[in-house]
Amino acid sequence: VQLQAFGGGLVQPGGSLRFSCAVSGFALDYYAYGWFRQAPGKEREGVSCLSSDDVTTYYADSVKGRFTISRDNARNTVYLQMNSLKPEDTAVYYCAGDRTGIGGRVPNEYDFWGQGTLVTVSS
Repeated sequence: VQLQAFGGGLVQPGGSLRFSCAVSGFALDYYAYGWFRQAPGKEREGVSCLSSDDVTTYYADSVKGRFTISRDNARNTVYLQMNSLKPEDTAVYYCAGDRTGIGGRVPNEYDFWGQGTLVTVSS
């Protein structure tokens, strides 16, 4: 089971980025997925998650209306579209999989993790 995240980089405030999390080793649609981030000196926080049946989604208040989580089962990939980026979005971002299919905002609820990818929002 592997999760590999792509899409980090440097972006100006107000810009957009899209993360991709390529999943291998199991079928995408059985698991819930989440995106987390960790800024320097801060704890890892839940950004967004999506249940296995796509019914339940979660967005942190700080990203509501700006970020969108989605999945493409045919490509075995989970996405996080990030718009209107702010300097406070600067962090290392992680994708994670939860085999219960429920998901959630707490890192301990997830079983598999991808490597982190850095986003820097700065002018």
